[in-house]
This record gives sequence, structure tokens and C-alpha cells, in this order.
Amino acid sequence: MDRRALFTGDFGLDRAAKQPSAPPPVVVDEAFQRQCEARLAEMRAMAPLAGFDLRGILARNKLSRRRFLQWSAGITAALALPTTFTSQVAEAAELMGRIPVIWIEGQSCTGNTEAFLRASAPTVGELILQSLALQYHETIMAGAGFQAEQTLAAAAKQYAGKYVLVIEGSIPTGANGGYATNGASAQKFIDRVRDLSANAAAVIAAGSCASFGGIPAASPNPTGATRVSDVVSGVPVINIPACPMNPDNFVGTILHFVLTGQWPATDSLLRPTWAFGTLIHDNCPRRAHFDAGEYVQGWGDEAAQNNFCLYKMGCKGPYTSNNCPSIGYNENTSWPIRAGHGCIGCSQPAFWDELAFERPLATQVHGPGIFGLGLQSSVDKFGAGLVAVAGVGIAVHAVASGISRRGSRERRSDDVEADETSIES
Repeated sequence: MDRRALFTGDFGLDRAAKQPSAPPPVVVDEAFQRQCEARLAEMRAMAPLAGFDLRGILARNKLSRRRFLQWSAGITAALALPTTFTSQVAEAAELMGRIPVIWIEGQSCTGNTEAFLRASAPTVGELILQSLALQYHETIMAGAGFQAEQTLAAAAKQYAGKYVLVIEGSIPTGANGGYATNGASAQKFIDRVRDLSANAAAVIAAGSCASFGGIPAASPNPTGATRVSDVVSGVPVINIPACPMNPDNFVGTILHFVLTGQWPATDSLLRPTWAFGTLIHDNCPRRAHFDAGEYVQGWGDEAAQNNFCLYKMGCKGPYTSNNCPSIGYNENTSWPIRAGHGCIGCSQPAFWDELAFERPLATQVHGPGIFGLGLQSSVDKFGAGLVAVAGVGIAVHAVASGISRRGSRERRSDDVEADETSIES
């Protein structure tokens, strides 16, 4: 008997074929509806700050209005809003050019900026980022030297209390902040962060380096690199980690502010719960294979060709909170696990030291396993599903799968013995 046939419903094989679903829509009351309508009216009354026209940008890139509305529907679902809000989300996207944005960069590879600037076939989310009212961005601005610094100072003064400060890259604290300086005046980056954040409406840490220190903060961390939230205080800080961050998660966060006038709820690591509220493992398209104890054992083996679970090849999906299974990258054309490589946990703190290697963890990093064992020990000794996040329910059916496998082996052994007996007779 094929043991996979034992798993039905949520744990059935059909789960692997289904697209992971977005969080269930929240019930929106009339007061919230009126709040959003009033907010959009307020935004419409504001003068556009960006020189871009979103509809023109979409048209030049041969993206139809229908494609834009499809993207808006996806973001609406991701934000856990009813489908009736799709048109309002689309309008909020067109009004994003009313929000002044100052974007500065510390210790990073500029990957978050490059991810949407250098796309050969830009997505809707990436094009919307280009329509932001960027008042300062060192990578894409024409000015340099003292001229750039004057532009930054003027923008910070003109839009004090209104601009969103986006920080890309970690902040070095070593050598009294001397490892990163900016511009002709050689201002220390840590001082620039403190000065600009003091008058910001909110601070968005773009990517894992800004959110958690990232690769610059990896051991032995010679520059004393740290995360934005360790330096900024007194204003909301929203972390959008990943390496690079998903443009749709960034856009969705700002859209929430444009639509409601409020920043989205965040978890204990300051990540928006609408985007980082579930583990990759929970919605992984290979989850049924994990529950069935079916793993890739080597790159290119038969299990890999059949898209079995990548846990034993080092996948960190059970430890990583992100919406990659439902939103993907490049308009959901792919993401690491879909491409055949395990998750490296890039949206988690200290991922480079703890998660980014092609072997399973010897012990569970973010909490104890069943009976004090880590996830790897549990997988090896008790079956794949024993310490999955779903807990006891998965443990029960994992034990059932073990019993089934043992029973199948015993039945096969009995059948072989019976065959041998009949042959001998």
C-alpha cells in the first residue's frame, strides 16, 4: 500500500498541488470602511510629489490596467482585506506618490534597490516602487557631493514629521561609527540615521541587513554592525526582512498606510504580521512530503525529481516566517523552494550564522522539540511530522505513518515468506 494514500484532507497529496492560500479575510466593519474612504479623500487632496504617473509607467512597460487590477487583488488578499477593497487598494497604489520618502543606505550590497531597478521585465510592484515620491536616494539621484547633501537637508526640513525614512543596510557602531560615513561632509551613518529618524513619520528597515544586521553583522562582526531598531527610538519602526526583501511586501506595507493612515500590526520582531505571520513550512507546497517522511537525500536524486521535502538538504522553512509560498518573487513566478533549493531563512535574525547552510539543524533554534529533542533528532527518530508547528495533530498522523510503514513492511515480509513457502512446496 502506498503510505501517501493515508494522508487526506489538509495532509493529502492534493495539498502539494494547490497554491498556498492567503490568510482568511478579516471582517471589516462600516467604521473601517468609512475610515479608508476618508483617508483616500485626504490623499487625493494632496499634491503629487513624484514626477511619475503610475498609469503612464504601466503603459510604457506594456502592463494593462487589467494586469494592475490583478496585482491589486493579490495584495488585497495578502493584506487580509475583503475582495471589495481591491479598487481602493488600486487607488491607494496610484496615490503613493503623495507620501514623501527619504531612502538612505548603510552597510549593504544595495540588493534591495537593485532588485527592482535592474529587473529586465519589471513587475507591477517594482514599477510602483519607481512611482514613490523619493526625495533622496543615493543610488538613483542625479545629484552628488554637496548638492546631494543640500537636497537631503531641504527635503528633511520641508517634510518634517511627514516623510517615511527607508533605511537599507546595517548600521556600524564600531570605531565610534567610523566604518560608514556619508557624502562630502563625511557624516557618520549612525548620526545620519538618528538625525533623520527624529523627524520621520515612520522608519522602514528594508531588507535583512537593516532589519537584523544581516551579513555585515555575521560573526565575527568586525564593524559592530547592528539593526535599525537598536538605533532608532521614538518613531514606529517596521522591518521588511529577506535578502532581498520582496517588493510586494514593501509596497503592501506603504499601501496599508496610504489606505488607512495607520501602519500595519507587527510581530515581536517588528515585521508586518500580514506578510510574516506564518511559517514558510505551514504553507509549503512540499509539506505533504514532509508529513509523509519523504525527503530529498541528495541533489538530483529521484526524490528531488519528484519534488520531495528539502528539509534534510538544509531547508529552514520550519524556522522561517515569511509569505514566500503565497506571494513568491517576480509576480509569483518562483521562489527558492519552488526552484528546487531549500529556504535559507533570510528573513530571520542572524540567518547567516545560524540558518544559511545546506544541512539540517542539529537542534531546534527557535524553541524546543518534542521531548526536548530538536527538529532533526525528532525527524530521525520519530518521523517527519512530529515536531511540526501544527503540533499534536501532526504528531498523531506522523506516528500513524510510522505504524503504517511498519505494518506495510511486516505485510511485505509475510508475503515474501508465503511466496517462498509456496515455491518450496
